[in-house]
Amino acid sequence: MLVLSALLLALGVAAAPAAAAGGKVTIKRTTGGIPNITANTLRGAGYGYGYAFATDNICEMADDYVTVSADRARYFDPADSYQSRGNGAEINNTDSDFFYQRIIDTNKVESLMSQKPPVGPLPGLQRVVRGYVAGYNAYLRKTGVEGITDPRCRGAEWVQPISELDAYRRFYQLGLLASQTVAVDGIANATPPTPPLSGAAVSAAPVGDAERGMIAELGERLDAGGLGSNAYGLGSEATRNGRGMVLGNPHFPWLGPERFYQAHIRVPGQLNVSGASLFGVPAVLIGHTKKLAWSHTVSTAFRFTPFEVRLVPGSPTTYLVDEQPTEMTSDLVTIDVRGPDGSLAQQTRTFYNTVYGPVFTSILGLPLFPWTSTSAFAMGDVNAENLRYLNHFYATNRAQSSRQLYSILKRFQGIPWVNTIASDSKGQALYADVGAIPAVPDSKAAECNTALGVATTDLLGLPVLDGSRSACNWDSDPDAVVPGTFGPAREPHLFRRDYVTNSNDSYWLSNPEQPLEGFARIIGDERVARSLRTRLGLKMVEQRIAGSDEYAGKRFTRRQLEQIVFNNRQHAGELWRDELVRLCESNPTLQGSTGPVDVSEACPVLVAWDVRDNLDSPGAILFRRFASRALGGGPVPVSGPASPYATPFDVNDPVNTPNGLATEQPSVRAAFADAVQDLRDAGISLDASLRNYQYTERNGERIPIHGGPGDPIGVFNAISAPWNGEGFDPVRHGSSIVMATSFTRGCPNARSILTYSLSTDETSPYFADQTQRFSRKKWVRTPFCASDVRDAKPVAKVQRLRATR
Repeated sequence: MLVLSALLLALGVAAAPAAAAGGKVTIKRTTGGIPNITANTLRGAGYGYGYAFATDNICEMADDYVTVSADRARYFDPADSYQSRGNGAEINNTDSDFFYQRIIDTNKVESLMSQKPPVGPLPGLQRVVRGYVAGYNAYLRKTGVEGITDPRCRGAEWVQPISELDAYRRFYQLGLLASQTVAVDGIANATPPTPPLSGAAVSAAPVGDAERGMIAELGERLDAGGLGSNAYGLGSEATRNGRGMVLGNPHFPWLGPERFYQAHIRVPGQLNVSGASLFGVPAVLIGHTKKLAWSHTVSTAFRFTPFEVRLVPGSPTTYLVDEQPTEMTSDLVTIDVRGPDGSLAQQTRTFYNTVYGPVFTSILGLPLFPWTSTSAFAMGDVNAENLRYLNHFYATNRAQSSRQLYSILKRFQGIPWVNTIASDSKGQALYADVGAIPAVPDSKAAECNTALGVATTDLLGLPVLDGSRSACNWDSDPDAVVPGTFGPAREPHLFRRDYVTNSNDSYWLSNPEQPLEGFARIIGDERVARSLRTRLGLKMVEQRIAGSDEYAGKRFTRRQLEQIVFNNRQHAGELWRDELVRLCESNPTLQGSTGPVDVSEACPVLVAWDVRDNLDSPGAILFRRFASRALGGGPVPVSGPASPYATPFDVNDPVNTPNGLATEQPSVRAAFADAVQDLRDAGISLDASLRNYQYTERNGERIPIHGGPGDPIGVFNAISAPWNGEGFDPVRHGSSIVMATSFTRGCPNARSILTYSLSTDETSPYFADQTQRFSRKKWVRTPFCASDVRDAKPVAKVQRLRATR
């Protein structure tokens, strides 16, 4: 799985004479089609990974290389859009090309590649990437575009060999996932007002209801990309054998290139790593070595800040810094655009830049940052200069302890938008949000916030800084790897012998016994209510350690960890089901949004429901509709008359509060009445379970999928299947790669499941096999030691390659 990462790990090993050619490579596929790659050089390991990955996912990845090469409007309809499922953006092909062509024209990626480590890539990493590119191209050369088995791109002119630069541009794209690429539309379409109106500059208008509404909507859209995750790092005091254990459960898209690919890579005497990486990245992101396992969850820290700049009257491209006029720099960008007849014509746009970053006007389609005659907004992006995350994973793939991992985090500070959760064979657990974060302490945010920034900070935690004062630019900490970022001393981390965990809330309650406090608001919030998914994750780990759950004994075994992640407990149901039953039984008719509804038939359904989102849990759909309506799609009040909770949040009991159902609340009663009506209107029985309604489709077959919404209703095994009025749409994101790794005296004992399967090619035997296993809650045993790989039964002919250029 972690094939590439493993490769990266061997970074310190001197190249053998055969390294130039790459050496011999063996690919042995085991259950689920997982490639176990053995090579005698780093380049050979990269080659094997690239060859196997291209075999399984050439169409999906070739499409993304078109994106980062700024060629979408050349090959596809310029008016069409694609979904960046990793961050929820819908991006027009032409806007996308202008955005990426500007990156190409300014040599941004080449500049980062040319720098010395830690900013530029380590030598060993370069060898791995070189091998990956050669392996990808070797598959394409052998197969030929006309011979590709996936009908989506067979014979397509846009499927082409790639260069090392293409690979690094893909890496750069992923680094921007939580920053500039949420604003592709706003950057690509930012133009000065015409005509350039004159007149004295005026202070920004106060933020009104319309702006506050957009800010609230922005918060919801920033959460809509599907990026999320659960992770446990269990220490010696939490496991039955006294050694570490890790659960990795990222919630990522099931479609598109922001998916995971599994592999295991071994270079004898140099590295051995297994796990998963995002498409096109020859570095393992989530997985394990012999003595260390780690995972990631999406961080609450903002990786960008808007700067509001004040303009010189009559000159909308001249801004003031410390009362001194400064002319914006500009980039004239030209792309090729396909016409209706297939001919190409050129289009040109001008991009404008400030010392803080590019001028932009919107994020995820929301025009919250207008360019007027008096002010404009620029995006400061901490990841605009960041390829360091590749070095981080290169080193992590060789690490053997949580302490080593923390040292790597501090050395590179390259993690672009995730937390790190880990544990090792000695039972030392680690949580850290140590990476690339803009150095905006609360004191600076308070002093430098604009009127808009006061509102965005209040609602989102995101300041909008005053760009008219140089003192309002980001700080530079003395221990930071690069200027403008917090140093590790001002970023949260925690070592524990019992456990650490994260489910996408901030660092605050990584372990409730030792809350992390005193960090900047831009990193995350403190002493406020946690999500139901976070709270359930904490309760499940604490109950297992204490032995107060449904499983035998105290503390975790690996098998129990597997059972817990897929037990599909629904925390909203645990908090509310009994009170909802009492409401139902005492009020057979309730007022819904469109009139009175007879809810009496729902009462026995709720009584019988097992409070789970399993495939065969009658009543699960009914309660989900109620909870979804009661909790809504945005922030839920945790106290006061608008809250659905009877008991408000208590900072002294954050795992258990808020709780109770405010059954006298008209909105709660209407939510239940409307839920009952929803199912009747859709022709769905009130006691229906998920088996026939929540699914993914593979080659015309519906595969039922267990699990449910992590947010807002609190299912740990988060699965997103939006309600469409007639049932649920096919699953679009949620649990993706799920890994449970424990340590023994010998080889790590690991199980995994890739929920959407290894290949995106509908003709592949690995297109649906793991999805079917996931539907049945069946795991895959992943071999690690050489003897395990040797004895594992292959599921395909073993491939033996020689890495070529």
